[in-house]
Amino acid sequence: MNPKYPCHSDELVRLRRIEGQIRGAQKMVELGRYCVDILRTLNAARGAIRKVEDQILKRHLDGCVTHAFQSSSTRERGKKIGEILSLISDFRSS
Repeated sequence: MNPKYPCHSDELVRLRRIEGQIRGAQKMVELGRYCVDILRTLNAARGAIRKVEDQILKRHLDGCVTHAFQSSSTRERGKKIGEILSLISDFRSS
């Protein structure tokens, strides 16, 4: 773990669970399961991914961005603003 960055161990647990959901969906496809059941499984995985994204973004805003804005470095504040704007743009296009 890098001490410079926040701990994401809770998210790692969730990501492992999502990995299991995806493996389950793969198995469902291999077995020729009903399309609606596969779609529901994939939708649940997508929702779980969004939840992990939300948690990591919140932690980033509460920690990294807050720290940058409390520092006297205008360069660091500008960098964090740029990161957030880029994230918003990326999330809108996905």
